[in-house]
Amino acid sequence: MGDPRKLKRKWKSPRKRWDAERIREERKLMRIYGLRRKKEIRRAEELVRKLRRRARQLIANPDEEAEKILIRKAYEMGLVKEDATLDDILDITVKDLLERRLQTLVYRKGLARTIKQARQFIVHGHIVVDGQRVVSPGYIVNIDKENSIDFHPNSSVKEMYEKGFGLFAEQKSGGEQAGGEGS
Repeated sequence: MGDPRKLKRKWKSPRKRWDAERIREERKLMRIYGLRRKKEIRRAEELVRKLRRRARQLIANPDEEAEKILIRKAYEMGLVKEDATLDDILDITVKDLLERRLQTLVYRKGLARTIKQARQFIVHGHIVVDGQRVVSPGYIVNIDKENSIDFHPNSSVKEMYEKGFGLFAEQKSGGEQAGGEGS
C-alpha cells in the first residue's frame, strides 16, 4: 500500500528529454506565466491529460451521468463553457489550464504589475480567495471564486494599492512612462 506520508507524483517526465522544440515551448510558457520550475508545466500537462483521457473513455463507452460530471468539473475549473461537449474537453490545452492559476489571475486582474510580482504577493500571503489566504501560486481558481480574489484585509500591499503610490503609482496613472525602455 505504501507510506501515506510519501505521496504519489503528480507529474510525468517527458519521453524525450532533449527535444529542442519542447524545451523552447516550455521556456516560452515559463516566461509568459511566471513559472519557476518546469514541474509546474508538467503538473498542468498531467491534469489536462487526465481530463482528456476520461473524455476519450466516455466517447468510447458512453455514460450520460459520468459525462455530465466531467463537463461540470471542467466548467467549474473555467476550462470550458457551461453547454460544452466532450469534444470541447478534448480541445483543452495546457495554456487554458495555466490561465486558471491564481498567479495568472492576480496579474490579469491588475493586483500586481508583473506576473512575478503576483507570485511574490501570493507566496507572502497578501492574496485571499473567497476570504481564505492562499499561498500557492499554482492554485486552480474555480470560476465561482474568480471574482473574490483580492488583497488580504491586513495586507500592507493593499494599503499601497488603494493609495496609489509606491509599486502601483505608474499603473494607476496610466501605465508606462513616455520614452520607452531604458530612459
